[in-house]
Amino acid sequence: MADGRRAQRLDQPREPRGVKLPRFDPEAFGRWSEGIARGMGTANFIVYMTIVIALWFGWNTLAPAHLRFDPYTFTFLTLMLSLQASYAAPLILLAQNRQADRDRVSLEEDRRRATMQKADTEYLAREIAALRNAMGEVATRDFLRSELARLAEELDEASHRRQRLERRQQERATQQETGGEGLDEPRDDLDGDWSRDGRPEVRDA
Repeated sequence: MADGRRAQRLDQPREPRGVKLPRFDPEAFGRWSEGIARGMGTANFIVYMTIVIALWFGWNTLAPAHLRFDPYTFTFLTLMLSLQASYAAPLILLAQNRQADRDRVSLEEDRRRATMQKADTEYLAREIAALRNAMGEVATRDFLRSELARLAEELDEASHRRQRLERRQQERATQQETGGEGLDEPRDDLDGDWSRDGRPEVRDA
């Protein structure tokens, strides 16, 4: 009674019933099927199978009658080839499915790497664009040369002006020492007409 009541209870899972099939390792069976499929897909298998069938035909045709184990119509050979084909097709399909799974995983990995490479490429492109914008604000070699040349010209002009001023002061001091206050001093209108070698430029009348 207790077992019957327990079987009728709905708050407990029912025990599984039926025939329990033996379990096997799918990975090991898959590798084994791939090995068979690879072997059957080679030229050696075709050559060896052709030799076996030729020997089968020859033995069951040319051998004495009491030694022939599969006489003409070769029923046993037909049965063996049918069994081989019936097992070869699922094994080949299984190998193809495993190869398709590997290809899918490889495709996903390639897609992930392509996405990462695209992201890296876009990052590098942004960095290069930023460097170009930054380089646009940096002084170039030609600009530096022009600025240095202009600065050198300004320094030369300043040096010439200082030399003219010192020479004029020396002339005035010499005139005062020699008592030549009455002599004509250089005109002020010639102040801006001195050449770079210290000599006054002569203007046309």
